[in-house]
Amino acid sequence: MLAVQTLDARPFQTPLGRLSRGEAPQRSLEDRLAHATVRKIESKEHVFCEGDPRLHVFRVEEGVIAIYKTLCDGRRRIIDFAYPGDLLGLGVLDEHILSAQATSAAKVRCFSAASLEAMAENDADLALKLYKSVCQELSATRSLLVTVGQRSAVERVAAFLLGLRRRSGDEAGETVKLAMRRSDIADLLGLTIETVSRTLTKLRTMGVIDVELGGTTVTLRDAARLADLANE
Repeated sequence: MLAVQTLDARPFQTPLGRLSRGEAPQRSLEDRLAHATVRKIESKEHVFCEGDPRLHVFRVEEGVIAIYKTLCDGRRRIIDFAYPGDLLGLGVLDEHILSAQATSAAKVRCFSAASLEAMAENDADLALKLYKSVCQELSATRSLLVTVGQRSAVERVAAFLLGLRRRSGDEAGETVKLAMRRSDIADLLGLTIETVSRTLTKLRTMGVIDVELGGTTVTLRDAARLADLANE
């Protein structure tokens, strides 16, 4: 019987296309990635663009990559952010259906998509893990729709901050790095830049967070209350 993946109403819960470094069967994929070309990406430079041939799969090594869709009127809609350890470019189509752009200086490893698919054809465990990664991307997108469509600004920003902590792999950590512009956060959450800034200020005034000078580091002073505000 085919299992149907249920919608996780908690946004930003699952890393985009993440295949943890220890999961590759016999470490075959990890071994190959270790010898794959490392590409340096400048801030605002694209890893790939929508419509480009899907020749490579990429793993983020450093930095943060914004994943977005270009709308009919030319505007962009950020779908998610990819962090170190995340895979980019998974799929079954010959072309990329989304664009990937660095929010700051970054590094990615490049691996042949055809080689990865050939490995998966002969390795059921790897094929299953890649399938799960694609399903996680779909789940993250659906969760984002719930967030943008039904949550207040405070709920969205609170959920985003908690999601950043989960994505860092340190759920007990007290600080998160905002390695993206306020405009990128606003785009992801379906808010204006001003609303994002006002909401961060409101959370700080409430004593839930602290924002360091420069605004790139946020300290979660009361994570439990933040989770309540996020309705999680």
